[in-house]
Amino acid sequence: MMRHPMLLSFLMGAILALAFAPFGIWPLALICPAWLFLAWQGATPRRAAVIGFWFHSGTFLAGTYWLYHSVHTIGGAPIWVAMLLMLGLVAIMGAYLALLGYLQARVLPVSGALRWLIGLPALWVLLEWWRGWFLSGFPWLSLGYAQIDTPLAGLAPVSGVYGISLVCAVTAGGLVTLLLGKRPQRMVALALLVPLWLAGWILWRHDWTDRMDSPVTVAVVQASIPQDHKWSPEWRDKTLDLYRKLAEPHFGTQLIVWPEAALPDLAHELTSYLGSLWSEAHAAQSDLVMGLLHYDFHSGDYYNGVLALSDDVQWYHKRHLVPFAEFFPVPESVRSWLRLMSLPYSDFTAGAAQQPALQAAGQKLGLTICYEDGFGAEQLAILKDATLLVNVTNDAWFGDTSAPPQHLEISRMRALEAGRDMVRAANDGISALISADGTVMSTLPRFKEAVLTGTVQPRTGLTPYARSGNWPVLLACMLALLWSVLSTKFNARTSSNTGSNSESTDNG
Repeated sequence: MMRHPMLLSFLMGAILALAFAPFGIWPLALICPAWLFLAWQGATPRRAAVIGFWFHSGTFLAGTYWLYHSVHTIGGAPIWVAMLLMLGLVAIMGAYLALLGYLQARVLPVSGALRWLIGLPALWVLLEWWRGWFLSGFPWLSLGYAQIDTPLAGLAPVSGVYGISLVCAVTAGGLVTLLLGKRPQRMVALALLVPLWLAGWILWRHDWTDRMDSPVTVAVVQASIPQDHKWSPEWRDKTLDLYRKLAEPHFGTQLIVWPEAALPDLAHELTSYLGSLWSEAHAAQSDLVMGLLHYDFHSGDYYNGVLALSDDVQWYHKRHLVPFAEFFPVPESVRSWLRLMSLPYSDFTAGAAQQPALQAAGQKLGLTICYEDGFGAEQLAILKDATLLVNVTNDAWFGDTSAPPQHLEISRMRALEAGRDMVRAANDGISALISADGTVMSTLPRFKEAVLTGTVQPRTGLTPYARSGNWPVLLACMLALLWSVLSTKFNARTSSNTGSNSESTDNG
């Protein structure tokens, strides 16, 4: 029994954060959950909940500390507000795993392969999926992302990131089985793990989608505007001039992409600037795609959008907004207080759930803005049309922290799941061209004012994951959990009946 369960659980959870970018120590995504499964062994429901809470609190404090930087250092909010938001997120994430710890102690077998290889992995993945959508969702630091450069990445086009998380959790359970199980159970663990990892390795470089047309030439503009200057009136004209200066030498490139909210004004305030830019680019047979704030005069709504200037004007509006950053789910009285306190405050309207692909450079572009690319299932519908993926983001909010590398890791997983090349434009990095197998083909250093050039390959066709989404993995987990729970109840009832029969025999 652990003498200091809270501290040790917190430390092991924090170590798990090292499995993800920029550290990428991927075996920790197997070892740390295995330690947790061991720590839960024989624990009461209450103790298991405490262990789970501190484990996930450690993971998310170490893995998402950058929230404090964005809210206080960049956003200018008081320290107590930044701490409240950061620790609030950590506490919510901890509560999720506390619930899982409590449930596993109540409903799963106390030991054995059914617990370690079936029940616990199923619960883990269902929890990851749940926190990825409940209350707007926060899908960061799912185990599968840590495997983007391992053979398990080959499973992404088939099962998505949650399928990889499931194999990670099964592997963690397998390690526990090899340590605590009897010989037949250890043989079962090996018989399960070897084919799973071998399947990932075999599928790792399989081409799931079909090339179409010739490669498209691309220029990604990374202007590296400091976030504290971005909306300063003194920097408005400097920013407009800088983007033009960086883009103009690349007119003639088929597709030129600027990052999220690249220009520090609403689109209708920049009509003259955008018109002249469009004319120059169109004359050189270039299409422009840029992140830009959009005010709709008919509805009175503000959108975080992407503007495509090709043969005509097209808009994509961000669908999945960031709570307490792009919208505030609080009463109007609280919003008024936020304004008086001069806190970072904005309230955008979410775009329609289904929006057509934007057409540019002769291709159909599947757009995401910022952390929208963390929600893979929300992008599946567009893959029937999209031949390329484009993500525009502004990770300048997070400075020189682990957030931008983590975000790039997520973008790579989306490209791999979809079987599509991705163009990624970030204000101060990490801008990148990502191939359909999740490999970063080229990138720019952080905080560098530069233009990334290269080619991307348009593709058609759907991966198995693009056709079915998360449902096969979720259904498998639900059935596995049901099997574990019913087995536990059956064994308990059998033991009870055996005890009753023995008592009757003794009395007789």
